[in-house]
Amino acid sequence: MSTAVTAPPGVTARSLAPDLARGFMLLLIALSHAPAFVDDWNTGPAALDTVAKFVKSLLADNQARNMFVFLFGYGLVQLAYRRQATGSDWTSVKKLLRRRALWLIVIGFANSVLFVPIDIIAVYGLTLLALAPLVRARESVLWWTSILTLIPTTLLLAWQSVAAQAKPSTIAEIMEPTLGAHLVAGIPSWPGKTIVSTIMVVPGMLVGILAARRRILDEPEQHLPLLRRITVIGLGLALVGRLPAALMAAGAWTTASAPVGWTVAIAHDLTGYAGGIAMAAAVGLAASGVRRGRLATALAALGQRSLTFYLFQAVVWVALFYPFTLGLHDDMGFAATLGIAIGVWALSIALADWMRVAGYRGPTEVLLRRLTYRS
Repeated sequence: MSTAVTAPPGVTARSLAPDLARGFMLLLIALSHAPAFVDDWNTGPAALDTVAKFVKSLLADNQARNMFVFLFGYGLVQLAYRRQATGSDWTSVKKLLRRRALWLIVIGFANSVLFVPIDIIAVYGLTLLALAPLVRARESVLWWTSILTLIPTTLLLAWQSVAAQAKPSTIAEIMEPTLGAHLVAGIPSWPGKTIVSTIMVVPGMLVGILAARRRILDEPEQHLPLLRRITVIGLGLALVGRLPAALMAAGAWTTASAPVGWTVAIAHDLTGYAGGIAMAAAVGLAASGVRRGRLATALAALGQRSLTFYLFQAVVWVALFYPFTLGLHDDMGFAATLGIAIGVWALSIALADWMRVAGYRGPTEVLLRRLTYRS
């Protein structure tokens, strides 16, 4: 099942494209999450809310996560290569990955309890804990595992999407009125949600592992034809496959047919994998010709601290929307939440760049590294 994966030269230095992709990814995550914290999506200007729903469905829903998991898999190989470059053997690297997985589960659990019940960190941890050997598996094993897990994953996502077509629901509906109630409310459902969600991570994560072995984002200038094909084909498939669901989300088209609803949901969620990976490839293309100007440097700084600022978003959602904080969950519509999401992302870029200049790494990244390497 395993094959020797030798670290190529130069792996100890950070590459621009993966960091840029992680920084951009946080915008898509913010766009995907922010509307979940308001009661009524139709309280704002109707035209703006319609456009916002269309944009979110087309660009973010079940596509932001897939870009995220692709980059997660990519980062696992980068980590393994860096450890090999310092002389670690595969047994040591595998133990390190599993320790990292355990601490990701702990951090994700804390995020779900303290902040918001939308968490991918623990899901990453549980998936890595179970599948750490696949970081060194043969390419055929990775491809077949990715393809086979894509089937139940797509069906599970489509089932959720069909349910949302019938009755959209938001986190605002289950917000607790007090901090004490909030801290205990999500604990009973957390294990089940985390376990079920792991399968959603596997297909994109394994493709990320394959891409990292070829260093397509680390050395984008060496893979320009491939990156162009992935970008054009992937974004084209995503546009065609996700457009019907986006029109439904915006209220521009409806259907009473259950088979059509399922077909729309499957197409939307399946092509979200292609779109998420294609977005990462597009960033690789951009990075191959970009100069390290102020904006690119700041965005890369955000990507280097992506775990910290993923949690920062969760803190902001609690501070703005929950009843025991500012309680804005019933004061704005859909478009307003996307505006807030963009603002939070812009603030994240500014804060990450300030941390870069001041010489501060992301506090969560520092914590995870210390826990992982000292365990």
